[in-house]
Amino acid sequence: MKLSLLIPVYNEERTLDTIFDKVFAIKESPLIDELEVIAVDDCSKDNSLNILNKYAETGKIKLFKHETNKGKGAAIRTAAANATGDYVVFQDADLEYDPQDLVKMLDFAVTEKADIVYGSRFLGKRTSPLGKMHYFVNAFLTTFSNLFTGLKLTDMETCYKMFRREILQEINIEEDRFGLEPEITAKAAKICAEKNLKLSEISINYDPRKFRDGKKIGWKDGLRAICIILKYGLI
Repeated sequence: MKLSLLIPVYNEERTLDTIFDKVFAIKESPLIDELEVIAVDDCSKDNSLNILNKYAETGKIKLFKHETNKGKGAAIRTAAANATGDYVVFQDADLEYDPQDLVKMLDFAVTEKADIVYGSRFLGKRTSPLGKMHYFVNAFLTTFSNLFTGLKLTDMETCYKMFRREILQEINIEEDRFGLEPEITAKAAKICAEKNLKLSEISINYDPRKFRDGKKIGWKDGLRAICIILKYGLI
């Protein structure tokens, strides 16, 4: 099984080496015959691009570069167009998500014949890894999204979204920034309904970072998410 990881990068010099170590470690899984790592530098202002070039020069990753900062959605769009794996998954460049969970997600996808798998930070958890406000906003956005998609997700905003490649490449990603999450969920739900595909959710680990550590999503992104849910939910 070939797995493609799509990694958008913007000013992540402090975490890149560590996240690549964790990502490359999952190649030890007997489930993964080939690991394709596609990184997109979104016009970083720090040393991220130099670090990425180091990995690209040794053939460990495929690297694409944006000449201007376009946002996470644009970076995923660039990476997705160049993916060749059987399954494709999003991986943030920070250390909030544990790549070992990707093995679990891939195993679930293969075993349960799931076309799309979301890794939920909340499913089966008694307590939330997020602060109260972030948890409330996430829960609201997920519930609001579910009203339009008919899905029963617990974590629409999760980074860990795994698709069969042909399904992801069928989705026209229009949102350039963090609006990617509600947009791609709405469009994935429609494809699943039209083609009788299976979208599932399993529990994953999560270690949130704070804004002082480089977290980029803010309250304006939450407001934008509401607009996007309405936009793609009503068409």
